[in-house]
Amino acid sequence: MKHPRKRIVGACVLLFVLARHGAAQTASAALTLDQAVALARSQNPGLLSARQSLESTRAEEITASLRQNPQLTVTGSDITLPANNPASPYSYSADVGRLFERGQKRRWRLDSARATTKVTESQYHDLERQTLLAVKQAFTNMLLAKAALDLAEKNLTSYRKTVDLSQVRFEAGAISRTDYERIDLQLASFESDDSNARVNLVQNSDQLQQLLGISTPSRSFEIAGTLVLPKLELTLPDLEQKALAARPDYVAAQQAILVADANVKLADANGATDPTLDGAYNRSGTYNSVGFGVSIPLRIFDRNQGQKQATRFTAQASHFSEIAARNQVLSDVDQGWAAYEAAQMLAQRYNTHYLTEADHVLKNVEFGYRNGSTSLLDYLSALHDYRQTNLDALNANARVWLALHQLSSATATEIIP
Repeated sequence: MKHPRKRIVGACVLLFVLARHGAAQTASAALTLDQAVALARSQNPGLLSARQSLESTRAEEITASLRQNPQLTVTGSDITLPANNPASPYSYSADVGRLFERGQKRRWRLDSARATTKVTESQYHDLERQTLLAVKQAFTNMLLAKAALDLAEKNLTSYRKTVDLSQVRFEAGAISRTDYERIDLQLASFESDDSNARVNLVQNSDQLQQLLGISTPSRSFEIAGTLVLPKLELTLPDLEQKALAARPDYVAAQQAILVADANVKLADANGATDPTLDGAYNRSGTYNSVGFGVSIPLRIFDRNQGQKQATRFTAQASHFSEIAARNQVLSDVDQGWAAYEAAQMLAQRYNTHYLTEADHVLKNVEFGYRNGSTSLLDYLSALHDYRQTNLDALNANARVWLALHQLSSATATEIIP
C-alpha cells in the first residue's frame, strides 16, 4: 500500500497535468457550459487557494486531539566530588511530570475543531457556488456577445448590399445625391455595431478565461451553447425548499451554532483545575531514593469566568445569525424568481411577436421604398427598429438564462433541465 503522503503528491501531480491539459483543450475545442464549470472547479485560483485553507483548518483537528506532553527534568550537583564526601556528596535527580486535563477539555476542544472544519468546508462550497455563478454569467454573456456579433455581421453585410444598390440607383438618376448620402451615412452605424460587438466578444471571452484559471487569454478560445429558452418545471416553493436544504452559507450558519456550543463546553472545562503529577528519582552519594509530587493550582481568582460568559454570548449570536442566513436564502430565491418571471415573459413576447413583426415591417417598408411608395425616412426608421428589436430579443433571452443561473446559485442546485 502506498504511503498517504505519496498518494497525495501523486494526486496533486495528476490534477496539475489534467489542469494543463484542460487549459490546452480550451484553445482548440469549444467548451460547453458543463465543461467550463468543471474546468473552473479544477483550475480557478481562488478556489484552489480556498481548498488549501480548508485543508489547513482540517489539520487543526490533529492539534486539538493531542494530549499534554510529559516533562522530564534531570539535575546534578557536586558531581566532581566523591560519593563518600560526608560534607557534600554528589547528587543526581530525574523528575518526570505530566499535566492531566480535567473536565473533558480534549473532547470539547476536538469537537470545536471538527465543527470549525465543517463550517470552513461549507464556506468553501459557498465560495465555489459564487465562483460558478460568475462562470455561468460570463459564459452566457459570451454567448450573447457571439450572437450579437453574428447579428451585427449579418446586418452589415445586408446593408452594404443596400448601399451598393442605392449607388446604382443614384448613378441611374433614380434617387438624389442627398438620399444616397443619407443611406451611405447609415453604414457608419452598422460598422460601429460590428466593431463594438467584436470588442465586446473579446472582453467577455477574457473574463470567462480568467475565471477558468487560464493565465494568458487566447483569441482562439471558443464556447458552444445556445440562448434558446429552456423550460422550467419547478415552482417557487420547490426552489425555497431546495435552497434551505442545500445553500452552503445557510448550512455554515447552522454549523456555527455547533461550534459555539462546543466552545461553551470547552470554556466551562477550561475552568476546571488541572493537576500535575510528578515522579522523582534521586541518588545522593551512595543512597538512592524515589518520591512523588502533586501540583494543584488554586483557582481562587481566575476560573475562566470571562471566557465562559463570552462564549455564551457568541452562542446566542450564532442563533440570530442562523435566522438571518435563512431569511437571506428565502429573499435571494424570491428575488431570483421575480427576475426570472419578468425576463421569461419579455423574452416570450419578443420571440413570439416582436421579431416576426419587425421582420414583416422592414420587408414591407423596404419594398415600398424601392418602388417609390415609402419615404427614405420611413425606411431608415424601420431598419433601425429591426436592428434594435433583434438585439433586444437576444438580450431578453440572455436575461432569462442569467436569471436561471441566479436561481441555481440561490438554491445551490442545478435547476436547468
